[in-house]
Amino acid sequence: MEYLRNLQTSITALNGVGPSAKEAYAELGIATYSNLLLLSPRTWEDRSQIQPLSHLSDGQMANTLVQVLSHSYFGLKTGKKRTLKILVRDVSGSGEGRLSLLCFGRNFLEKTIKIGRIYYLYGAVTSHRGELQCSQFELYPATEDGDWPKQFGKILPIYPLRGSLSQRLIRANMQAILAGVDRFADELTPSMNERLNLMSTDQAIRTYHFPKSIEELQHARRTLAFSELFYLQLVARRHKGLAQRLAPKGPSIPTKLELKCIERLPFSLTTDQLASLKEIRQDLDSELPMNRLLQGDVGSGKTLVAWISALHVLSQGGQAAFMAPTELLARQHAESGFALLSELGIRLAFLTGSVKNKERKLLLEAIRQGEVDIVIGTHALFSAEVVFKNLRYVIIDEQHRFGVEQRLALLGKAQVPDLLLMTATPIPRTLSLTVFGNLNVSTLKTMPVGRKPVITHLVNEQSRKRMYQAVGVEFKRGHQAYFVYPRIDDSGESELRDVQTMFEFLKTEYPSVPSALMHSKLDEETKVSILKQYQAGTLAYLVSTSVVEVGIDIPNATCMVIEHADRFGLSALHQLRGRVGRSSLQSYCFLVFGDALTEEAKQRLKVMKESNDGFSIAEQDLMIRGPGEIAGTKQSGYLKLAYASLSDDLPLIELARDEADRILSEDPGLLKAEHEPIRTTLAIAPPFDEEHGEG
Repeated sequence: MEYLRNLQTSITALNGVGPSAKEAYAELGIATYSNLLLLSPRTWEDRSQIQPLSHLSDGQMANTLVQVLSHSYFGLKTGKKRTLKILVRDVSGSGEGRLSLLCFGRNFLEKTIKIGRIYYLYGAVTSHRGELQCSQFELYPATEDGDWPKQFGKILPIYPLRGSLSQRLIRANMQAILAGVDRFADELTPSMNERLNLMSTDQAIRTYHFPKSIEELQHARRTLAFSELFYLQLVARRHKGLAQRLAPKGPSIPTKLELKCIERLPFSLTTDQLASLKEIRQDLDSELPMNRLLQGDVGSGKTLVAWISALHVLSQGGQAAFMAPTELLARQHAESGFALLSELGIRLAFLTGSVKNKERKLLLEAIRQGEVDIVIGTHALFSAEVVFKNLRYVIIDEQHRFGVEQRLALLGKAQVPDLLLMTATPIPRTLSLTVFGNLNVSTLKTMPVGRKPVITHLVNEQSRKRMYQAVGVEFKRGHQAYFVYPRIDDSGESELRDVQTMFEFLKTEYPSVPSALMHSKLDEETKVSILKQYQAGTLAYLVSTSVVEVGIDIPNATCMVIEHADRFGLSALHQLRGRVGRSSLQSYCFLVFGDALTEEAKQRLKVMKESNDGFSIAEQDLMIRGPGEIAGTKQSGYLKLAYASLSDDLPLIELARDEADRILSEDPGLLKAEHEPIRTTLAIAPPFDEEHGEG
């Protein structure tokens, strides 16, 4: 018996895989037999049943027998630009259907497709001016004995292609691997297969690639998807179980420094903030390094929780590093940290690429000597020159903006680092059940007292004037606004409004109202100077690109205008909207869109109009976009799922979680005889890495 993920023979051993195909396979991440078996078809073509032309509607696939009636040409009378048209009639049933095959670039078919002959046809049919047409088709001569040609009478997998790869080669390679394995070892126990109505692993993998029916295909996919999700849950829950066993037995007590900081606050912490601090403290006092995600909607108070939690480590003589994705955000964190912690005697330092020469040298030496308690910065904290005396705690804000390598570089500076990842892009429930199963997750849902939901308006071109008037009313009330555009300048290349042009326009719309232009091409000093003026209230509005998306906190800003809102993703729209509504003032967000909207854009704008809940929006984003980029999981390596869909398989995810919990509660060491298949799979060919939860 062989294990699905343990066939390490190079694909170059397969017929037809020379240097060119090897390189193309490599682009798909395929180097071994196992890699190829884990390549999921992007779809399947059902050629198992005859679909006569008379039964088809526009856009459906024809799979039938036709007789060639005539050849003709359309377009220019002579030369290469004329196109062959082959008229065929359906002979699979009543013979009623007629179809024109348009042979763009394939005029040579006049010589090979014979009038009067009968062929098997497969292709997408469209209706044009009452005529059924097909331009992408396959024709195979019918045989006298009536047997199906090789490419008909079955369900064919359609794989993703790269380079010189063809469907024919991948299918042949896949069949060769399957034929060479007598039987694949079961990854699940017999009782699980029976109770949950699953196929054996051997039957599932063979059926998945070459199913005999759509029903069999669905059964096989469910089996393989469940198995994948089960092992993901099992690994995550074993890791969590170890963490819980090593956690301190009694409650973790806040230090005097933490209590002093909390007492000095001019407001009370929310219930969620207090609960998250307790969870983080438990992790910090555990024997295992902390690996926790702190998620919360924009404005829920994540940064305050991070600062207070850092005091727990500082009280024990450790240092902390606080990393932000941009210098602008890092600077703001440094200012808020100094305002909160400096009077407690905490020594903070701000380190980015713009800190130069003698000042940088002195700062690096202070960090090395332990004369700095908390270092706040950007990716500059990764550099080799930054050496800590006793780095114990790493906080990463907007964690999805950093790659895994960057995080590891910072963690490498500490011997036993505790890690807190923060995100204002809430993790959808399906992702938190699976992808982040090996992370402990703390959630801030309660907003500070007095905050009002932002009222969101959808604005078309006809409503633009009313929008400008509404923002003008807010200026008269002494409030501030943001105007956000997708481009810095246009140069006449598109119809999109840009910050440069609109900055000048808005000056005429709001004469004598002080404003500033801000975008990524400005140097850091200029951006900081503009923000300081905006914070001080000397500027009424900013005209900006999405550079204001993260972290800028102006309580007096009540209007967010986002032009070409249909071009922004849900996460970006929610982040931008989160720049307003940060006080007790009623705030407004105007999402401006053009006439031509895609269905996906309409969905996004509708979601934003109807909800202020970042967690609900994250779920909708997952449904609309798929899991690809959400929460940066694509770059993290967590989403190497071959069969399961995080957007479609929530019931399966929950079933896998319950099954993993049941087995681990009965048999934590997987020592029972009935669990031998699971124990052996984890030892020989684990679907996911025990340490990192990666595939």
